[in-house]
Amino acid sequence: MKNRIWLITGISSGLGKALAESVIEKGDFVIGTFRQESQVKEFNKKHTKNAKAMLLDITNEKSVKNCVEEIIADYGKIDVLVNNAGIGFVGAVEETSLAEVRSVFESNFFGTLKMTQTVLSYMRKEKRGHIVQISSHGGIKAFAGFGIYNASKFALEGFSEAMAQEAAPLGIKVSIVEPGPFRTNFAGNGLGQAENVIDDYSETAGAFRTKLKGVNGKQEGDPIKASKAIINLINSENPTLRLPLGKVALMTIGMKLDSVKSDLEKNRKIAENAVYD
Repeated sequence: MKNRIWLITGISSGLGKALAESVIEKGDFVIGTFRQESQVKEFNKKHTKNAKAMLLDITNEKSVKNCVEEIIADYGKIDVLVNNAGIGFVGAVEETSLAEVRSVFESNFFGTLKMTQTVLSYMRKEKRGHIVQISSHGGIKAFAGFGIYNASKFALEGFSEAMAQEAAPLGIKVSIVEPGPFRTNFAGNGLGQAENVIDDYSETAGAFRTKLKGVNGKQEGDPIKASKAIINLINSENPTLRLPLGKVALMTIGMKLDSVKSDLEKNRKIAENAVYD
């Protein structure tokens, strides 16, 4: 694992922070991004040889471009890109304003897409590299009260799955990480919520919102163990496209697969007959 350069977005807390610390511990060089200048300065005081912090607004196209160009100018390469930066959001679909939807997608989809495209252009020239998209079990299965967040992660998974096929012949690997609930600040102060609340959704979206707040700090997932799993994935000769993390993720993704298979079988004859004779 010597001499690799990792670019990890959003390392101020949670999985991003744990992953950055684990990669540094293993001996690779980490370039991590923060949203505040004070965070950048604090990190760079602590890490002078094995890591560097940079200021990045993932929702700003110019900021993304400048960040990547500076890294290439200084280090000449990016071996591993981990798109970790993003936001959580709860609220029924009807409760959510378009402005709130756009805010979620700017971070979880458009910002990640731009970062991916920008780094990919350099990896393509080198004919090597590994892109890791931090998705969620909610990128496979939707939950009442989580629909907009689900939509952003479904979109992330969609382009990443296609990109994996496009990039493979060029020597570039793509992996999608799908954590379940992990003990981070995701369900804490960093969680966005729809301003509008409709009483009719109190037993669905409302119940989910209450449940999510209630598990904050009690989630089953260990960010350090997740980080080690991601590093092992990068070190794997034939990494899988998807990496679910946590017992809850295994359960919920399995439920989705069972549901899709059930619908497929129930409608098989209908589907087969909807073609020209």
